[in-house]
Amino acid sequence: MNDEELRSEYERRYREVLQPLAAKLSYQLVTDVQGLERIDRVSARAKGVDRFMGKATKSTESGTRKYDDPLNQIQDQIGARIVVFYLDDVKAVSKAIEAYHRPIEAKLLVPDSLNGFGYFGKHYILTLPEDLFADDAERGSCPQFFELQIKTLFQHAWSEAEHDVGYKPGDTLTELQTRQLAFAAAQAWGADQIFCQIRRELDPTTSH
Repeated sequence: MNDEELRSEYERRYREVLQPLAAKLSYQLVTDVQGLERIDRVSARAKGVDRFMGKATKSTESGTRKYDDPLNQIQDQIGARIVVFYLDDVKAVSKAIEAYHRPIEAKLLVPDSLNGFGYFGKHYILTLPEDLFADDAERGSCPQFFELQIKTLFQHAWSEAEHDVGYKPGDTLTELQTRQLAFAAAQAWGADQIFCQIRRELDPTTSH
């Protein structure tokens, strides 16, 4: 399948399958965490066509394509996010999600360096629930998995803003801009720590 055919097929999948499926998944996740406190939002959305094609056509350092079957290999064609207030709430939501879904992959993302304050968050690759599909034909025309991120308000805000200004095609950040983003990341990390600490001091029973 050439790139033009791949785009055409994904456009069809995006319109006919992924968008409706993302809406049903969002409702399912809301149900999964029902009753938990301090959840700001729950959302799920299909990966846009341009973003999918950018990932599907990415090459390795050797020049070969990273994916030889992107329609089946790319696991975040549907991505979901649950945003909570505090760090302890990430743990509570993770526990609820693992009670209803089978994780294929689960990891807590942290910067490589102890001096770094960049990308934080709990990430899962989960199997799409069978009861979201109307029939076998629909099940066969989409990936088996979806990506779920669980983030605090500060992690969510930083990652959205950093992605918007830090990944503009053709733009290269200056040294000052890179330092400014690192400073903003450190502030977001510090705010999470402080609010979580104060919350625990006010109500020790909230610590998980």
